Amino acid sequence: MAVQVKPLADRVLVEPAAAEETTASGIIIPDTAKEKPQRGKVVAVGNGKKDEPLTVKAGDTVLYGKYSGTEISIEGSDYLIMRESDIFAIV
Repeated sequence: MAVQVKPLADRVLVEPAAAEETTASGIIIPDTAKEKPQRGKVVAVGNGKKDEPLTVKAGDTVLYGKYSGTEISIEGSDYLIMRESDIFAIV
């Protein structure tokens, strides 16, 4: 389902990946101990700034800082809206 949100300027709408449910050894992680994901999928992008076109596009999987972006909820789903400069890498 397409999200009907268009970020402005150099902002990007990201759907965070689900937090890890278990450790590599199989131990179940309780909700209170789960780390915020630092990976997500780009859902929508703005048009960029006048002399700075955006390098990410919808569908890219990206890595971003632990405290990057602003959490928003759209139609029951959680997203982050952040500046492209908060994104570290495209995976």
